[in-house]
Amino acid sequence: MASRELDEKTVSMLVAEAAAAPSMHNAQPWRFQYVADERLLLLRADLERAMPRSDPGNRALYIGCGAALFNLRVAAAHTGLAPDVRLLPEPQDPLLLAAVHLADPDERRLREEDLTRLHEAIRQRHTSRHPFAEKDIPDDVQTALRDAAARESGVLLFPGPWHAETVLDLVRDAESRDAMEPGARADLIRWTRLGAEADTAVDGVPEYAFGPRKRDGKAPVRDFAGRRPVADRGSTAFEHAPHLALLSTPGDAPADWLRAGQALERVLLEATLADLATSLTSHALEARDLRLLARDPGWGTGYVQMVLRLGYGPRGPATPRRPVKDVLDVV
Repeated sequence: MASRELDEKTVSMLVAEAAAAPSMHNAQPWRFQYVADERLLLLRADLERAMPRSDPGNRALYIGCGAALFNLRVAAAHTGLAPDVRLLPEPQDPLLLAAVHLADPDERRLREEDLTRLHEAIRQRHTSRHPFAEKDIPDDVQTALRDAAARESGVLLFPGPWHAETVLDLVRDAESRDAMEPGARADLIRWTRLGAEADTAVDGVPEYAFGPRKRDGKAPVRDFAGRRPVADRGSTAFEHAPHLALLSTPGDAPADWLRAGQALERVLLEATLADLATSLTSHALEARDLRLLARDPGWGTGYVQMVLRLGYGPRGPATPRRPVKDVLDVV
């Protein structure tokens, strides 16, 4: 069967949906290059969007790019393509994170059936920094989310009360360190958008996505405003028993971070289809000593890559995205 030609409009659509993925402070640290003759879409890291203080090893950058890669797989499958992914395909080109051959499905390689099922959630998923209801997440939903992570070589753990409290303590410890260290908030300030800038931003976290200030409760929600005034923001109580999940991988190398990003996005899309609101925190994982303490003390293996907060509540507003023409080159 002859391969159909992929026009630039289709490739642009795929990249737009890939770029709807979450990334630390919505920095969107990715670039794409489409090699038309080979039907090859290359994903590269954009180090101009790295965060030297918060993410000195670029772990979070790789996770964000991995999430974009998963969205690309979903969008390609929805379009009727079979994405064939190679991670870190050229060791001599460390910024090249993945090469995706956009093949036509055939009898030997069928699309993953449930990738297309996740497609509608790509645009519905938003990070929510609002309070969630004090309502349990059903066991079958937790099982589905664990299975989603496992399909991408990740492990999703719902910590028990003692472990969850330990993670919350680590988040508070990280917040205290930031408050005492001059310049610790430099990355956050760089990537927040206040006032009129929030209305025209194409990246970063605009003030309308900050959510209310936390007046009470234990939910781990980073305060993007700090002491800076934000009009009409207000404050409210958050959950006293937030539902947390820890995403881990067996290893802790760049390929593991890319797999973690794919596992993270599959979990987030599954959660969105289950009517859950989601938010992420890496605050307790940005310092190596705190990150090691986030492990399950009974399980004790693997490396925690992200802390998720899940629950029933507002999904939060959509945050801005860079125009496709700024992140895609066609050759």
